[in-house]
Amino acid sequence: MAGGLVALLDDVAAIAKVAAASIDDIGAAAGRAGIKAAGVVVDDTAVTPRYVHGFSPKRELPIIRKIAIGSIRNKLLVILPVAMLLSEFLPGALPYLLIAGGLFLCYEGAEKVYEALTGGHHDAGDAPTASSGPEHEKAMVSGAIRTDLILSAEIMVIALSSVETEPFVTRLLVLIAVAFLITALVYGVVAAIVKMDDVGLALAERESRFSQRLGRGLVTAMPKVMSVLTVVGIAAMLWVGGHILLVNVGEAGFHWPADRLHDLEHWAGELVHGGFGGVLSWIAGTVASALAGLVVGALVVLVMHVVPKRKPKEDTAH
Repeated sequence: MAGGLVALLDDVAAIAKVAAASIDDIGAAAGRAGIKAAGVVVDDTAVTPRYVHGFSPKRELPIIRKIAIGSIRNKLLVILPVAMLLSEFLPGALPYLLIAGGLFLCYEGAEKVYEALTGGHHDAGDAPTASSGPEHEKAMVSGAIRTDLILSAEIMVIALSSVETEPFVTRLLVLIAVAFLITALVYGVVAAIVKMDDVGLALAERESRFSQRLGRGLVTAMPKVMSVLTVVGIAAMLWVGGHILLVNVGEAGFHWPADRLHDLEHWAGELVHGGFGGVLSWIAGTVASALAGLVVGALVVLVMHVVPKRKPKEDTAH
């Protein structure tokens, strides 16, 4: 009896170790997948605050909460089932989905560069106006959730590419973990950004001179923070989009771009011995990916802007 109990306890301990190792593997895989999707996360964080601009401060956090709930629904109820079915029954489609996502990221990044150079804004019609009634709020939340669907799809597909060789259950759990972690990260940061000026105003009204100075500093810094976040978001989109394109075009059969990127990273890493060589290798790969993303995105922007403008002229000529 005692021997059987000891054997049972040994079996339980072994199962617990396997379970713990599996949890560690899932956590590590989710972390890698989240890091790989960093460019889209920065873009999502930079885009979302404009949807609460113009609303009463009391409505800002409830609106962000509604958008976050919609984002989780997008990831778990729409994107996750499609991603898992494709990864299980049509894994060969994953590189092409990533190429499509990379093209979209390059286009978005290059479009923002184009807007900065020309002073235009391609989605100015989506920006909220001064009205803030229930219908307007509902429209803004719906628009934000639609935008989130595209960005969330990219995040989930990029995350899936990091664990595509793992078993089905591991892929499923990693994507669920990424869905919750990324949503909490993005909308937690968005909430902090949106309310930072309110925190600054509250501090500025206190009697303490230090609190007043800190509060005024926060209020003054927020526009600059948003500007920096926008620039970082653009750079991240071009970098991640370009890298996705270079790598997955290779996965689809055309290996030359990915091979040249690897050669460049290897060459840069050999310039300096030691740990700094790895930093140079990463910088070279990042800059090359961003430039590739900018070139490809600029071509897409050119097509999107030139072709629609030429069609009406051709019609009037006839």
